[in-house]
Formats: sequence, C-alpha cells, structure tokens
Amino acid sequence: MSQQRRLFEPPVPPEAWEQAAERDCLVAELVFNLPRLDSYHYLVPDDLRDLIQPGQRVRVPFGRGNTLTTGYCVSVGADAPTSRRLKSVAEIVDREPLLSPAMLELTRWIADRYLCGWGQVLEGVVPAGVKKQAGTREITCYALAKDAAERLAALRLPARQQAVIAVLQRSEGPVAVDQLAEAASCGTSPIHALRDKRLIVPIRHRRSTMADDEPAPPRAADLILNAVQARAHDRILIPLRESRHETILLHGVTGSGKTELYIRAIREVVSYGRQAIVLVPEISLTPQTIRRFRSRFASVAVLHSHLSDAERHWHWQRIARGEVEVVVGARSAVFAPAPHLGVIVLDEEHETTFKQNSTPRYHAREVARERARRERIPLILGSATPTLESFLRAQQGLDVLVSLPNRVEQRPLPPVVLVDTRNDPLTTRGHSLSRPLQHAVQRAIEDGGQVILFLNLRGYSPVLWCIRCADGVKCPDCDVSMTWHRDRGRLMCHSCEFEMPPPERCPACGQPGLKFLGAGTQRLEAEVRHKFPDARVLRMDSDSMRRPGSHDAALDRFRQGEVDILLGTQMIAKGLDFPNVTLVGVVDADTMLHQPDLRAAERTFQLIAQVAGRTGRGDRGGRVLVQTMSPDDPVIQLSVDHDYLSFAARELAQRQESGAPPFRTLARIVLRGEREELVRGESRRLANVFRESARPYGDELRILGPAPAPVLKLKKHYRYHCQASSPEVGPLLDWWKQVEPLLALPDGVELAIDVDPLDLR
Repeated sequence: MSQQRRLFEPPVPPEAWEQAAERDCLVAELVFNLPRLDSYHYLVPDDLRDLIQPGQRVRVPFGRGNTLTTGYCVSVGADAPTSRRLKSVAEIVDREPLLSPAMLELTRWIADRYLCGWGQVLEGVVPAGVKKQAGTREITCYALAKDAAERLAALRLPARQQAVIAVLQRSEGPVAVDQLAEAASCGTSPIHALRDKRLIVPIRHRRSTMADDEPAPPRAADLILNAVQARAHDRILIPLRESRHETILLHGVTGSGKTELYIRAIREVVSYGRQAIVLVPEISLTPQTIRRFRSRFASVAVLHSHLSDAERHWHWQRIARGEVEVVVGARSAVFAPAPHLGVIVLDEEHETTFKQNSTPRYHAREVARERARRERIPLILGSATPTLESFLRAQQGLDVLVSLPNRVEQRPLPPVVLVDTRNDPLTTRGHSLSRPLQHAVQRAIEDGGQVILFLNLRGYSPVLWCIRCADGVKCPDCDVSMTWHRDRGRLMCHSCEFEMPPPERCPACGQPGLKFLGAGTQRLEAEVRHKFPDARVLRMDSDSMRRPGSHDAALDRFRQGEVDILLGTQMIAKGLDFPNVTLVGVVDADTMLHQPDLRAAERTFQLIAQVAGRTGRGDRGGRVLVQTMSPDDPVIQLSVDHDYLSFAARELAQRQESGAPPFRTLARIVLRGEREELVRGESRRLANVFRESARPYGDELRILGPAPAPVLKLKKHYRYHCQASSPEVGPLLDWWKQVEPLLALPDGVELAIDVDPLDLR
C-alpha cells in the first residue's frame, strides 16, 4: 500500500477553487482502483462535455508518467481544486453510466464502513461481463437529422432514398440498418447516400445476442397459510404497505414455511409495480430457489458466479430496464441495478458466505440493510438459527422479530440421537460410519427412504501423518496440512491449491512410514459404496461440482428419486427441501467445535440444526444421528434439543462477559510478507502506534496484539495480526482514518484491515 502511494501522485490539495469556475470549465471527479478514499479532478474537454456522466468509466493520464488509466467518474461540476494545472479526460469508456447516483452513494458508504478505496468498491460491484458488454454486438441504426424536414422540401431524391426517408418518418426511433433496408426494399447504397447528404445520422447501439429460451415452469398455486404464518404475514405487510424501511428478522424453525412468506411479501411489492432482490448463500440453493420463484412470478433474473459473462450482462441489463420482478442471486446480487426496488430478502441470513473475504470486505447483510434504509424499503432476514448479531438487534428493539416456532402441518422436528464415537466398535477401528448410523442407513434404504450424510471435509484423508514428527505433512507455502485426494493421486493444499504426489518419506525428518489419517467426503463415499453396494450414491462437494449446472443436475437426480444416499459438505446442509429424506447422518459434529474461533460454538450449533432440518419434511417423518466425540458439550446438547433460544442466551452471556461481538465491533489488522522476522518486527512497531493513537479514546477503543495469525503462513506469506474493537463502529472508523496515514510500511510488508471479520484464521 505504501508502495502505491509513492508511485502515484498525491491528490490535488483542495485550497483554491476559483480558476476553473472563472474559465467556465467542467471538471470531473474520479476515483481509481486504489486502497484509498482520495478522489482526483480532471478537466473535461469541450467535445466530451455533453457525454460525461457520474457512474461512467473514463481513461485519463495518471501518475508522473501520465499513463492512461481507467477511473470511475463520481461527480461532474464547475468547481475544482486548481492550485496547479489540471490534466484532461482522454476518453469516455462507457456510453451509459454503469451505476446510478444512488448506487454511487451506497458504494461510497461501503468504502467508509469497510475502510477501503471507493474505486476498489466500484471495481468489485460492477461485474466483469457488464464492463466489457459481454454477449452483445454493435449495430448501426439511423435516424432523421434534426434539420431534415426543412432540407427535404428543397430536394428531389431518387425513389429508393425517398423510401428510406418514409420509413424513418413513420418509425418512433432509430432503425437498424438491416431492418431499414428491408422495410424500404433497397440495399445499403441509398442509406449511405442519405448519410453522406447528412439527411440521416448514424447512431451506434449494442444489441444482446442472448435470448430467454428456458421454458417457464408450470404456475404453482399459493400454499395455505396456517394461523401462525398468517399472523407473521400480516406483520410483514405493514412496512410494505406503508412504504417505509424496517428490518424484520423472520426466525422460523426448518420447514416452518419461511419461503412462502417471502413469496407473499414479494408478490405484494410486485403488485405495486416494484421489484425484489432475494439473496441466497450458496450456488447450490440458487436453482431450487429460482424454480420456486419462476413458478410464482412472470420474470425472474439470476446473478451468481457460475454464470458466463454474457449471461450475467444479459440479466443485469434486464434488471436495469425494469423488466424483472424478482432478482435471485448470491452475495453480489445485493448490488443488482433494480430501479424500482420494493423489498430485499436474505434467506439463511446466518451463513458466512454473505461476507466477502477479499477487498472490498463487505457483509451483504449490512449492505442490504443500508440500501434498504436509503431506499426506504423493508429488509427481511430469514433463518432457523439467526446470527447472534441479528438476534441481539431484535432483542434490543432495533429490528422486528417475527417467529415461526413450528413446522407447517404441525409436523414435529426430527428426533436427534447422539452417537459417542469414542466407544463405537467401528469408528474406533477407523470407519467413518458408526454401527448405529450404518444400521440406520440400511433400514432407511430398505424402507424406500433417502439418506443425507454430512461431513464438512473434502478430499479422501485430511492428514498425511508422520509418527516421528507427530505432525501432518504441510504445504510448503502454507502452515496447513495437505489433504490426500485419491482420485487425483495428489496431496492438495485447500488454502492455495498447491499439489504434489505423496512423499515416501517425511519432508521434515526424512523418516518413512507416513500414514493417511482421518476421513473426507471421498473416503466416506468409498466406504458407503462398499457397505451399501446396491445403493445409488452421489457425492456433492466443491471437487465433484465444478461444472456449470452440476449443482442443479445433482439435486434434480436426488429429487427424482434416482439417488438413495446423498453425501457431501456444507452445500447439502442448508435450504434443501426433499420430503422423502427419512435419515440425516452428521458424520463428525466436532469438525468446527474446537476451532480457535470465537464463533466456533455458534457455527457448530447452526450447522447441526440446519443439516438436521433436511429430514422429516414429508409425511414419513425422519430422524437424525449425530456422531461426536463430545456428547456432553452444551452446544451439542442444545442442538439435539433444537433449542436455539437457550443456546443464544448462553452464548450471548459469554460474549458480553468477554467483550466480544456482537457487543463490540471488531476490526482485524493483518500484516503479511515473505520474511517472517520483518513482518513480526513491523507488527510490534505498529501495535505500539495503534495503542498510542488509541489513548484519547480511553476504554472505548481496545487494541489487542500483535500475535501470529492462527495460520501463520499462507500462500508464501507470514502473517501477524492485531485486533481493535469498540462498542460502536463509529469510534473505530474515526480512529483508523486518523492512524492510517501515519503507517509507513517498508518494502516487503503489506497491510489489510477487515471490519467485522468472520474468518480469523
């Protein structure tokens, strides 16, 4: 970051604002894809004055070398700092603004809230396919010149040119050249002749090559609401009908009918001619959600990372033109350019995938809250296991809590049975399935039911163990154990994707006798296929679901009854609704419980509750078996009882006592570099700077650290971190904006700050 400050010239100082106004100059304010909030000012040439608008990209000379660089225009006006001669805009990249004024303001808020550059936010908000206009081709259209009527009275034109003029006189707008030639029954020569006479003017447009050729699903009828759902529906309608902002936390157990309430709320705003955005946490949920909404609404657009650039651009343009009623997508769909937005819905609001882990490090829930506040519309957060942040806001009266404590049709929540794997005769011998779970799977299949097995570790074995070192073989670039992927015959690092063949000897001590320990989804699949040879088995994880559309195809097979046992990672643990699932098995409930993370207990409870909710949704009922080596842990016990309220009360009390989120806002400051001693020394120096600059804030601002990150080395870089926290976000942001300019980093050390971090490794 300090290196970038030396390479690029500082912003123009804002002292003198008169010279540009006196000369009647037009000045554009620009931001660039840099980690800073500063803006830069450029003169707009006369030939671009009528074309430039906020929200467009422009190319300008930047830096001491005057290299042409792309920036974002954020404002245009006559006032500008003029202590020295301003450079001029070289060209405009976009014909139309990529972002509306309201979206520009929202992105500025994101830059302020998450302490990054405004240009970085803009670069991340606009999809690549939109920026390069993927899936379009440029066509030439023609329209009559402004003075054509006067000049035509004094001219005698050939018949074919007259025919062209007649077509344009009848048309309501510019006509594409091929359509114009066909309508006038001529070739292009008469058109070109009229263009040369300046009686008609060419106008270039871009036309999409995409078409919506997907057949619409059969229209589905409304589901009947029970009494509790009806009361919840009536409460949700209040802010919708009053056209005001309110955040509603819809806390409903799995299978309680939250999706039907989303649909009813969206249908209300659609009846007003407005649009809705529905955010889902996983790509695997998107096809199912799209199918539900397309069966109830006339026009649904999709935005997620598995779309091609052309598909994403096509959907983006349809949304911007107001042609779409409902936008369904993952995290970045919160930026969909809906001009008539009426409601935003976050389904499964507790999911960590709503937080972006690269710059800009925003949380989609907080961005949705701010966008809804600015546009004065309701925000609906739905979950069976809300985040403690959202639940506390509802308890404090900042948000409205609407509860659905029971499943639809009075179906009971599935009974959960704990299996102590410390004493099981199979798991103690290295099997993934305990004896009770193996018997339960067999009975479920024999009864014609379907089974879901959940294990949150991909690969075959998560550790290649050296007995002498008492440690796993680690990635040379990261401080993490490498995972054995038997299908590839390679060890893989799940942090940096480095891979290598398994060594015959330990890389650390040189001794032979390495052993594969533990089980991932690939090993679980092999065991299941061996123990149930007649069962149809399907694995879903990020290794097996790489191709576009693979999620939808896999879940459709399961839905159609072509698969008996579905096993996989988190992508099968949430939101899926299959009535014929009669058994869910959690193969290892302790995967996240003992992680060095303040949210470990919360994530464990959420995961068990969510995966347990995949069964018992039909008339046949269902049950859940949870394998654990910690059966007496309070978190495990409360998840067995489906007791979210007791868990939340217990966890909130512990968080308040320790001064942890949601009672304090946390920011994590990470220093990284390839030389550990340099990074460690800089972290100590900066920690002293942090503490000294925080003194005026007293107890309102706390600084912890420095300390090695839990994963010390990641992608060849050593990492040390500090933490800053305050009861409210304001003092934290103010402090950082004061201290950040003082941080002069040496070459070889980089700094990143993450506000409201979820990943602390």
